[in-house]
Amino acid sequence: MFQPLKIMKIATAVLALIAGASIFCTQQPLFAQDSLDASRRDDMPADRFVIKIAVLGPGDEVFFWWGHLALIIEDGVTGAQTFYDWGVFSFESEDFFKNFAFGRLIYLCVASPAKRSLDRYVQTNRDIVVYTLNLSPETKEEIRRFAESNIRPENRSYYYHHFKDNCATRIRDILDMAVDGQFKAAFGDAPGRYTLRQHVRRHTWFSPFFDWFLNVLMGQDIDVPLAVWQEMFLPAEIGSRIADFTYVDKDGATRKLVSSVETLNKAVNRPPVLDKPRRQWIRELILGVFIALSLVFFDTLQKTKPRLGRCLWGLSQSVLGLFFGVVGLILFFMTFFTNHDYTYHNANIIYVNPLWFIAAVSGAIYAFAKSEKRRYIMLHILRAFWTYVFLGGVLTMVIKLFPGFYQQNQVTQALVTPFAFVLSFAGDWIKRAKRTKCAKRGG
Repeated sequence: MFQPLKIMKIATAVLALIAGASIFCTQQPLFAQDSLDASRRDDMPADRFVIKIAVLGPGDEVFFWWGHLALIIEDGVTGAQTFYDWGVFSFESEDFFKNFAFGRLIYLCVASPAKRSLDRYVQTNRDIVVYTLNLSPETKEEIRRFAESNIRPENRSYYYHHFKDNCATRIRDILDMAVDGQFKAAFGDAPGRYTLRQHVRRHTWFSPFFDWFLNVLMGQDIDVPLAVWQEMFLPAEIGSRIADFTYVDKDGATRKLVSSVETLNKAVNRPPVLDKPRRQWIRELILGVFIALSLVFFDTLQKTKPRLGRCLWGLSQSVLGLFFGVVGLILFFMTFFTNHDYTYHNANIIYVNPLWFIAAVSGAIYAFAKSEKRRYIMLHILRAFWTYVFLGGVLTMVIKLFPGFYQQNQVTQALVTPFAFVLSFAGDWIKRAKRTKCAKRGG
């Protein structure tokens, strides 16, 4: 049976993997707000409520790797708990796929029964740590009213940004409001631990492909030092900061922001989030050298087994061209045609771009061409292309010596430049054989 909603969900998941568009906030289906009548609760006394923050650990899918954050408001009399989630999008929203691709990500704030939401995180093997906040009755009421206002149709949507405005930063700002700006005052200028890129990589280390792929896409703007306040685009960073945070209340008394911490679930056999990002470029360098040596072998094989060597040497370049051509096309699109601003000012575009399709086509022609003249022409085209790629990679290394160019793109350089260097010189024996053959004919 034709199921358009199922097809849309599958297509969206694929787009998320390619564009890296929704990687810093957990997305959930749009819940019906059953038994959550906002107007009924507006007149409830403030001291009935308990305010909690739920820090939810990474999940299985790539867009769940960075965890999630939610606000929980508990009615102390009835025991009812409401789960306020700023990480929701709807497949049925107008122009969803177009907006998703171009980085105009519209997210929603939705409320649902907390038990149902938390049970889902338990079932998907995710960490759940709940922080109960130590706030005055008046502040609790202020937060409750603010949250209820946010789920109203006219207020619930907002433009999502991976680092600046997401499920975590929305609640970070609520915490700051709760303590009259003391949270930002404490962390707004305090130096953070890592750059945005390094924080991303602490969560992607266990997946070599996506670790590399996201690094290719991200430009130099995310390689600047951060304040702690900016690091709290990650849910776990907020949890770690509020645990020991103290503030001065309206009566002048010093309070701990968190009165209790409860671990509701501990994930089993899930890759941990690293405290410190690993050096990734060494792994890519080893792979780049391995590819280079393989290409040297295929090149020399043409001397002893011309047909086999020619196919392997040409097709290997075609495969490289196709793979990096697709990556370069995605990078080109995201850099120049979308609102994914974390891809802007990316030096990788100098030598990883759609021009790689030249190698994809030329390599395939070289592998299967019967005409020696045609193969000779393809050889020249390929060598010229690989020389361009190698020099482009070297250029991105050299420009780091100048102020303003600080992109941490060693992973791309380490992978690409070794085999681009080899291919810039490969095939010399073919050229020499061609010249010798022509000289003999001339003699």
